[in-house]
Amino acid sequence: MELTLEVIMIPATDLERSKKFYEEGCGFTVDVDQEVAPGIRIVQMTPPGSRCSITLSSGLPDNPGQQNLVPGQLQGLQLCTTDLAAAREALVERSVDVTPIQHVGDDGWADGPGGEWNSFVFFKDPDGNGWAIQEAPSPLAER
Repeated sequence: MELTLEVIMIPATDLERSKKFYEEGCGFTVDVDQEVAPGIRIVQMTPPGSRCSITLSSGLPDNPGQQNLVPGQLQGLQLCTTDLAAAREALVERSVDVTPIQHVGDDGWADGPGGEWNSFVFFKDPDGNGWAIQEAPSPLAER
């Protein structure tokens, strides 16, 4: 059986503000922006090079058997890149508040790049949902 992670729901209080942040600030491509039923709008966006998208929505009822997430509640979302310095610079140029490159050291988080798989930057979207970008040693297709 094959299961592919293809969409992650991101809670947002203001769809236009969040769409602008992800599209203009993070460089995500808008795949869908439509009202799917009266009062229910879906905005699906994909990070450059990713096979997994995010979906921002408004007016969507709770999922059966579970409650919808509260904006700002999602933490630990992670993207990967083979050039973390360039990815960070692109975010800075687009006015995203992103941390300097950090790594896990002997005493916790330390400034600067670390070894293989141990370099990260962090940022939050307008609602406080937390993201990390990790440097990978090779593109996903080669791993």
